[in-house]
Amino acid sequence: MKTIHIYLFGLGNVGSTLIDQILESQQFFKKAQKIDLKIIGLSNSRNVLMRNAGIGKDWKEVFAQQSVAREPDSFYKFSEGDLTTKIAVDATASKELSQFYPELVENGFHVVTANKIANTLSQSFYNKLRSVLKEKELSFEYETNVGAGLPIVETVKNLHKSGEQLFAINGVFSGSLGYIFNRFSQEDISFSQVVIDAFKKGYTEPDPREDLSGNDVARKLLVLARETGLKLEFDDIEIENLVIPELRTASLNQFIDQIKKLDSSLELQKSQLQPDEVLRHLGQLDVLNKTLKVSLQAVNKESPAGQLQGSDGFFEIYSESYAAHPLVIKGAGAGKAVTARGLLSDIIKVSKTRSKVLTV
Repeated sequence: MKTIHIYLFGLGNVGSTLIDQILESQQFFKKAQKIDLKIIGLSNSRNVLMRNAGIGKDWKEVFAQQSVAREPDSFYKFSEGDLTTKIAVDATASKELSQFYPELVENGFHVVTANKIANTLSQSFYNKLRSVLKEKELSFEYETNVGAGLPIVETVKNLHKSGEQLFAINGVFSGSLGYIFNRFSQEDISFSQVVIDAFKKGYTEPDPREDLSGNDVARKLLVLARETGLKLEFDDIEIENLVIPELRTASLNQFIDQIKKLDSSLELQKSQLQPDEVLRHLGQLDVLNKTLKVSLQAVNKESPAGQLQGSDGFFEIYSESYAAHPLVIKGAGAGKAVTARGLLSDIIKVSKTRSKVLTV
């Protein structure tokens, strides 16, 4: 039986759902795959809870009652001397935390993350992280960086590693914006109301402006671009920002209070649609010309992107083998359940492929 110790950062929508999924599946993994998953550490932005025996279904109450103030090295001190496989799971959108990934690896943690920021910081940071991972022989899994639970990153990575020349990757990269523009294009509803609905359902980033600014899609494009071998920076991406300038630097509460200010410009674009058109938020990666673009476009209702429903994501991959007819991956591209399940899948991947595991 392989014992895996999980240290989780982030107890919001995705983190809480991941905890529930792990607890519900513990017996399955023990029986079917001989893996004993134990959540040893929990952390939000202020407090931590650490338990040698692992947390149970009463974790919320226990965390509220027994957690202590978080220190930068809380998990390091607790895990010191622990020879069991340790996985740090990042279910946050924190730039600060992502900058500490090399330090986590230096302290013996594999890293599984839904947080896209580490993979889209400077190329020098990107290279440094992978150098430390190689030196320590530890894993870094981030399938949920693009497409939530859809296998986009692994597909692109495997094509590139096999020597396949990739030409382009296009599609609806954001399930959040897919949901927003599916509804906005088809319903008699204000843009601001659709965004609020998506925010409340947990489809958007914790701050919806990360989606509306185009930054979230841009990060996904950059993640994939770097998987194809391109050495590009975030500033190289052409991004259409849907947030008006006066709301870009406002607090989150101020933005939510004033979000109706976005309605007029989006309503104008909607009014200019032809009867057979809908609005779609698209990401476009031209590998050959090394260009990345994020924009809102009118597309035909019968096109693959135009036919999307709900929060589905849609990706077309053009390469040597898929030149005339692209490889298409489509499915739920947002939501706490699919993202958490993607994280759990990455946890199991690390658990099954690493040799440095304590067998008991």
